Amino acid sequence: MRVLVIGQAPFGKECLQALSAQGENLVGAITVPDVPGAKKPNPFKEMALELGMPLLQPSKLRDPEVYQWVKELAPDLLVLVFVTDFVPGEMIRLASQGGINYHPSLLPKYRGGSAISWAIISGEKETGVTIHYIDEGVDTGDIILQEIVPIDEEDTTVTLYFNKLYPLGVRMTAEAVRLIREGRAPRIPQDIRLASYQPKLKEQDTDIDWRQSARNIYNLIRGSVPIPAAGATFRGEKIAVLEAQIKDEGTSWPPGPCIAPGEVVEIIPGQGLLVGTGKGLLMLKTVRSGKEKLPAEQWAEQYQVQKGEQLT
Repeated sequence: MRVLVIGQAPFGKECLQALSAQGENLVGAITVPDVPGAKKPNPFKEMALELGMPLLQPSKLRDPEVYQWVKELAPDLLVLVFVTDFVPGEMIRLASQGGINYHPSLLPKYRGGSAISWAIISGEKETGVTIHYIDEGVDTGDIILQEIVPIDEEDTTVTLYFNKLYPLGVRMTAEAVRLIREGRAPRIPQDIRLASYQPKLKEQDTDIDWRQSARNIYNLIRGSVPIPAAGATFRGEKIAVLEAQIKDEGTSWPPGPCIAPGEVVEIIPGQGLLVGTGKGLLMLKTVRSGKEKLPAEQWAEQYQVQKGEQLT
């Protein structure tokens, strides 16, 4: 089976390695163009060249040269590993077995480009990896493989991806290709009644509303690091909250006078900045002001933050 791989980044590189180690017939690779002046090389490109694969780096997968290049390679299967562009239907149809894609959610839930972030922000307790056939929709194709992973209390987009979804995705991508080659791959239609689509996470999606509960704000912070990061405003200037901890969920708070959402309750050395929310108390641990990343209590000292001041 002739396999053409489209991808980028270390994840794409490791998928190439896994497919090569499995003995797949890798006939070509497509990746993003080189970034002028980039300090780090494209690891996917480097691996493809190391494996002796023909390589193409188009600006868009819809470029006419891409279709012709793929047609001449005559692949049986397209394998997408970290692809941020749409594969046109006419290109999918050039491959006798179509194409497959890695997606970091339990499809049909959390379709779209920020699936990991939205699962955490929404307070999900589990997510997973889906390997599915591609069509002209967004993550709508039939499912081949799916595995569940837990979202732990302290997981962020970074830990969830690198510690759980990344290695699982590499293994499952190779497994799906093998099943297709052996003629044993299932095609499980997605249940559209369970489908959800979340757009790519943008800065305007991550502004903190301090009227929300400490739990909801905590999930927003975990789900939006490192970028775009959860944003707040202090004395008219924007800061990003990178790390926090729930100190009270609101079951025992407030014990006395009402604390306003966003109000600085206390600055605790070695711990952080205790802030009121719509329900409960949140300890800010790490913030970013401008380009500087600081422990929250150090930032508070630097700006001479006073009890009773407001974050908005």
